[in-house]
Amino acid sequence: MTGALEPSEPDLSLVVPAYNEERRLPRAVEELRRYLDARALEAEVLLVENGSSDATARVADEAAAADPRFRALHLTARGKGLAVRAGMLAAMGRVVMFCDTDFSMPVEEADLLYNAVCDGVDIAIGSREAPGAQRIGEPERRHLMGRVFNRLVNVLAVPGVADTQCGFKAFRREVAHDLASRQRMTGWAFDVELLHMARRRGYSMREIGITWRYDASSRVQPVRDTISMLRELLTIRWNGLTGRYG
Repeated sequence: MTGALEPSEPDLSLVVPAYNEERRLPRAVEELRRYLDARALEAEVLLVENGSSDATARVADEAAAADPRFRALHLTARGKGLAVRAGMLAAMGRVVMFCDTDFSMPVEEADLLYNAVCDGVDIAIGSREAPGAQRIGEPERRHLMGRVFNRLVNVLAVPGVADTQCGFKAFRREVAHDLASRQRMTGWAFDVELLHMARRRGYSMREIGITWRYDASSRVQPVRDTISMLRELLTIRWNGLTGRYG
């Protein structure tokens, strides 16, 4: 993009949900600072802390105080979907991207999603299954469970997307605001809901192959969370059938 931008309209908004992330959030902040320093982008980072019981809120506030590109948002209610929704609605960038705090995707590969949206796609999906993707260190059992769940997602909610669950997605701002304003899910399946609504509303989507490194400290509990996501998936299907997404 060329020409000066108004401060109220940066090129990029990065939304980072953070619940009890006092250990991983400082590293994420530093990685994001290095990423932005190396690029000629007007950008903002929204650290969305929601109901943490540790020092995450303090870490977010300190990051915002130290760097004007960072903003700290605080919610009292929990839920990753709720945090992402709040961040997307507050985002002012022309491209809005949400990212997991653990940055299992190298932060530099955010360029791939950003460029895809700038090239005209409505939604760019970081994918561990698209051409060029690499999975590093993932246990076979975890991979198999993810594939089974994604097959259910394809059948019930989002046909044609090979990886709906990777925590890195980018949107045109207008699309982000439209979908987030209609979002109902606050748990793990919120991004399936976003893509389900996007399909219904005719938005274009492109999967972008990324490098993804398994994090053994991840809070995802495959069995428990798969059961929870299955319940949410059925709710999304029902909401779609009954016209609750408009």
